[in-house]
Amino acid sequence: MIDPVVLLAFVPAALALNVTPGPDMMLCLAQGMRSGRTAAWAASAGISVGSLVHVTLAGLGLGAVVAAFPWAFEVIRWVGVAYLLYLAVQALRSHSLKATGQGLRPALAFRAGLITNLSNFKVIWFVLAFIPQFVVPQAGPVFVQFLAFGAMIGLGGFVINGLVGAFAGTLGAKLIKSSRILGYITGSIYAALAARLAVME
Repeated sequence: MIDPVVLLAFVPAALALNVTPGPDMMLCLAQGMRSGRTAAWAASAGISVGSLVHVTLAGLGLGAVVAAFPWAFEVIRWVGVAYLLYLAVQALRSHSLKATGQGLRPALAFRAGLITNLSNFKVIWFVLAFIPQFVVPQAGPVFVQFLAFGAMIGLGGFVINGLVGAFAGTLGAKLIKSSRILGYITGSIYAALAARLAVME
């Protein structure tokens, strides 16, 4: 059982984190502009699932494992860089978007969000630094509290990132006649995310 006082402190902090622009929000923005509102919500769902995976792994102590074997982090990080660059190339090459809003199907958008989030192992360090501040061992199993707080962050992120992407999807529909420009915008976002992940320490 989470202490209501702790919950009152956690919710505003988690909300502030969710509304801060970051790579997850930028990914949903790009998906919305390129593929529409449905794809944006699917990408946001993938990101939230990835966040829950990070929370679960952090709760199980994977952070210590990655600290002991840095090469595991490097492998995951470069897989993410490669995937984002692939998405950037696909966006730059797609000059034939139709007025119907064709682009990434929701399943592919979900996969893009999931892989992008899972490849950013910095999330697990953030989880290990942020969530324990609100965990009270006397209130119940620490792992269960970890999952509960992580689920709240994931849900808040899903709603906020999805709304940002949905708005971008509406804007993208208006820009669809200029699909070359749209491709450059979304491709640039993917490339910027890849560069950020590549130089991340």
